[in-house]
Amino acid sequence: MEMQFPLAEFETSELELGRKLFAGETDFLKGVVAMDGLPEADRLEVCFAGRSNVGKSSLINALTGRKGLARASNTPGRTQEINFFTLGEERYLVDLPGYGFANAPVKVVEKWQRLLKSYLAGRQNLRRAFVLIDARHGIKAVDEDILTLLDATAVTFQAVLTKADKVKAADRERVMAQVRTALSKHPAAFPEIVLTSSEKGDGIDTLRAIIATLA
Repeated sequence: MEMQFPLAEFETSELELGRKLFAGETDFLKGVVAMDGLPEADRLEVCFAGRSNVGKSSLINALTGRKGLARASNTPGRTQEINFFTLGEERYLVDLPGYGFANAPVKVVEKWQRLLKSYLAGRQNLRRAFVLIDARHGIKAVDEDILTLLDATAVTFQAVLTKADKVKAADRERVMAQVRTALSKHPAAFPEIVLTSSEKGDGIDTLRAIIATLA
């Protein structure tokens, strides 16, 4: 029997497409705080979601090869904007604010959740959401909320495990098993996982290939 949610693998030619795409220009376009501020939905779009401190900014910077492109906030929940980056002429990378923060006021969290729901439900050009999961901890209750939301909005999402270099091999297998079990309950989950380390560069070429080969 095939393993559910195996690690994503690509041919050399597809990895090369990813390398070429990300060797081009990537620029910050704008930060959006309301739906009417969204750029035209005229190109393919992928978004990155993850709880605070999961390593989202580091991953986006590693992907694009630009250290300061996505800025990490020292205060979880500080970033309340949806940040758009142009990737060449035909794609947007979208950085969603970290979720699961304790420090933000309830009203701020509610406003942000409404914006997130509207964005996910109403963006026809959104091809995939990458949900970042800390490889040390696996999928937590706060992640389940966003996975359920992605199911409800019928947005295909792919689990990307971060900080793989911080986990011993035996612990990693246990976490991977937990992640696979959790994902099996979500109809919108894409059937492959990506294992990454922004520090070591693991899985970065795979993620680039995924984005490059999305139609």
